[in-house]
Amino acid sequence: QELKEKMDELLPLIPVLEQYKTDAKLITQFKEEIRNLSTVLTGIQEEIGAYDYEELHQRVLSLETRLRDCMKKLTCGKLMKITGPITVKISGTRFGAWMTDPLASEKNNRVWYMDSYTNNKIVREYKSIADFVSGAESRTYNLPFKWAGTNHVVYNGSLYFNKYQSNIIIKYSFDTGRVLAQRSLEYAGFHNVYPYTWGGFSDIDLMADEIGLWAVYATNQNAGNIVISQLNQDTLEVLKSWSTGYPKRSAGESFMICGTLYVTNSHLTGAKVYYSYSTKTSTYEYTDIPFHNQYFHISMLDYNARDRALYAWNNGHQVLFNVTLFHVIKTEDDT
Repeated sequence: QELKEKMDELLPLIPVLEQYKTDAKLITQFKEEIRNLSTVLTGIQEEIGAYDYEELHQRVLSLETRLRDCMKKLTCGKLMKITGPITVKISGTRFGAWMTDPLASEKNNRVWYMDSYTNNKIVREYKSIADFVSGAESRTYNLPFKWAGTNHVVYNGSLYFNKYQSNIIIKYSFDTGRVLAQRSLEYAGFHNVYPYTWGGFSDIDLMADEIGLWAVYATNQNAGNIVISQLNQDTLEVLKSWSTGYPKRSAGESFMICGTLYVTNSHLTGAKVYYSYSTKTSTYEYTDIPFHNQYFHISMLDYNARDRALYAWNNGHQVLFNVTLFHVIKTEDDT
């Protein structure tokens, strides 16, 4: 009887012991998991320790290259929207041009400034947009010839412009201060024969995009309609030309993006991108892409592929427009 009474006293301890057994099992599992985690951490430490700084740096560079390769699949697209403008500066006459080099390195942000559409040979250079805004010139260049119009372009360190009272294109090196090439653009109208709607000897428009260097102009042979020519950037030789059906004198301005020419229907208030021509497919379409002509008179409008922006000279205001492109991702099967 006494033994039975002691056993009755111990019975409540059985669930407690069972709980201890369960807890002990959990503790064992925790210990095993901690051992596994320690092994993983040790492995990570050993892997990190296996690389010195240079090797890790090279791995980062390799990753960056892979990322850039991915970005290249998004380099070209179709224009969908224009937003802005952002007013950068107010300076100069009503007409002029300002630009940066789309092929410059990320650290090279030089700005070039060419006031007026005629009777001028002075190009002003600024080391950055900030210097341009403050007026801190770094250098001036006295070109060997006067330019015509405002449709110049800086591309890969050289200035391309139309020589005054001619259909001759000049390639001028900023580094050497010399003319590297010059060539007549065959049949191209000049000196206000086929200008944009605002006049100003804007017959020949030089521009660059993701594909290369271009000239946009009109000829008698194409009944005064726009001709697009892709140029060799070294020799200025015409590589290929496309004849469009859009009258040059009815165009406000134009610019190239990804091998497609976009044409505005006016240089005044209410202007919009009205027409596009694809050199890839040799086809055109009418578009309706509005943009805000804030200062009512545009005499220069050029796309910069590095900045993905339109540079404009808007009635003595130097402004920037942002562009939105619709991207088609290239695959390995694309030609």
